[in-house]
Amino acid sequence: QVQLVESGGGLVQDGGSLRLSCAASGRTISSYAMGWFRQAPGKEREFVGGSSWSGDTYYANSVKGRFTISRDSAKNSVYLQMNSCKPEDTATYYCAASGLRLAVPQSRYEYAFWGQGTQVTVSS
Repeated sequence: QVQLVESGGGLVQDGGSLRLSCAASGRTISSYAMGWFRQAPGKEREFVGGSSWSGDTYYANSVKGRFTISRDSAKNSVYLQMNSCKPEDTATYYCAASGLRLAVPQSRYEYAFWGQGTQVTVSS
């Protein structure tokens, strides 16, 4: 199985940028579809975007055009570049791995492996 560790969270101003990283160990990320989710206090965990093993990406409408997901196989890592951040992007962000590698699952229940999360706060 794969272990995931997120990093890169922090405080950013409205309109600013942040880059989250997800370092994988135990297995190569090429074996998985990789997703990013977020959860704000009192809300359900929601899909942000994901990448299939072949690099196809899919994004939630709320972040499309602002966030970009990329993979680095050499570093066995996945990244979430967050641009034009808004206060409503404030949440704990989680990296996750799914065995459905040919697709980009949007349901959290399709992901078997999760990181511990990293907090992102966007100030207005």
